[in-house]
Amino acid sequence: MKFLKTIQFDPSDTFVFEQAANPDEWAIPGGFMFANMTEDELIGKLKQAFSNGFLSLETFGNSTFVSVSEISEVQTDAITKALADYLTENFNAPSMDEARDAAKTEINFVTDMCTDVPVNSIFTLRRIFDDDGMIREEFRIVDAPGKKLHTKVWEVVED
Repeated sequence: MKFLKTIQFDPSDTFVFEQAANPDEWAIPGGFMFANMTEDELIGKLKQAFSNGFLSLETFGNSTFVSVSEISEVQTDAITKALADYLTENFNAPSMDEARDAAKTEINFVTDMCTDVPVNSIFTLRRIFDDDGMIREEFRIVDAPGKKLHTKVWEVVED
């Protein structure tokens, strides 16, 4: 199965978001974070998170870019639990069962989005309020130059 992971090309996320995600954290779009807000409430770093921030599932920080990676069932279960706990603690979910259902919906959305996309593909997000005041999300895959897919610039290997 495939899922999204945060990546950083440079330190800019640490400047534009209130809390930047660490590299290699599992991530979802996270539009629910802004569900009860109006466009006028979004200023500064919060507006940046609204406009193009994916939500990480470890630190619950934001990332401008995510890449498609392989995820195991055990890891999927762990991020589903982490998101359910976050929804319960920060969004007053009425019960853990309802929080778990909401988390599963978010997780399934991402796995469906990644199904036919090659590993290492890079996604960006554009989130806006439409003319009716509804939040709309647009996803774009950043194409690699030429025929090569994006790859990691380096990898640390223990001696």
